[in-house]
Amino acid sequence: MKRSSASGILCVFISFLLHSCTMNDTPPLAGGWHPRSDLSGTARNAAVTFTLGDLAYVGTGANTDKDPLADFWQYDPAKNSWTQIADFPGKARSEAVGFTIGDKGYVGTGLDRITGNLLKDFYAYDAATNKWTPIADFGGSARRSAIAFTVDGIGFVGTGSDGAEQKDLWAYNPATDSWTRKADFGGRARLGAATFVINNIAYLGTGSTNNVNQNDFWAYDASKDVWKERRNFTGTSIARSYSVGFSINKIGYLITGACTQRSGDYDVWAYDPTDDSWDTKSSFEGTARTRAVGFATSSKGYITTGSSGQTRFNDLWEFTPDGN
Repeated sequence: MKRSSASGILCVFISFLLHSCTMNDTPPLAGGWHPRSDLSGTARNAAVTFTLGDLAYVGTGANTDKDPLADFWQYDPAKNSWTQIADFPGKARSEAVGFTIGDKGYVGTGLDRITGNLLKDFYAYDAATNKWTPIADFGGSARRSAIAFTVDGIGFVGTGSDGAEQKDLWAYNPATDSWTRKADFGGRARLGAATFVINNIAYLGTGSTNNVNQNDFWAYDASKDVWKERRNFTGTSIARSYSVGFSINKIGYLITGACTQRSGDYDVWAYDPTDDSWDTKSSFEGTARTRAVGFATSSKGYITTGSSGQTRFNDLWEFTPDGN
């Protein structure tokens, strides 16, 4: 009887081991998320961001009461710390855009929620002096929820809404302090799109057209002023607006946003331009949100601020593409 009992226990143990191996046959998705120091300022959504070297800057947006903000903060990933810098000098606003050219950050357009007016003024930030300087107003119409990116020392701003959704694209040259209209975006007019740049090619997609989330995706070659459609997202859960886009090591990432289906709220998608393919990464581990901002420094990406319903966020999450 004792031998029979021992044999039974051994069989159960072996069965457990085999079951455990079967459960772990599927490897975990690549990418790791870790919380970092919260933004020291007010929780907000619809903020703006840019990077200078290894430092990131986040500011403006709207608080829980939907009041517009003008404060600005610098984040140092090496120290995991936030430092307040000079306030944005224009009207407090949300839904603005930001980009970097050389050693300066640029912020403009957006919505003044106090008056309801759309804006087209622009300012340059010099970290060496901690001062903002007005530059030429945006060349297109005043608008909100546009996109911005930089290619070869030229800043680009496009799409968004001036009361109607737009698809125009404008280039800013800091040498002449002037804006020039470029080829219109290849897809439908929209607001709340996402963008990133890889090898001097800008990629733009998602967003909302007539309150319908989009899943198309386009590449813009600034040297030729040409748009080319790339592989779309597949599945309606992926169609979204107000998501976060950034690139790390020649791979682009789209994260969070207002998804057509709630199953997409936490997903992380990686785009590889070498074979025009999309792949899933480990899910975002913060609270699902829309109207957040994202940036990348060195080999890591970050997401901060945003909203879910009436809740505004000031938490910061760090993403390591191949880490855990």
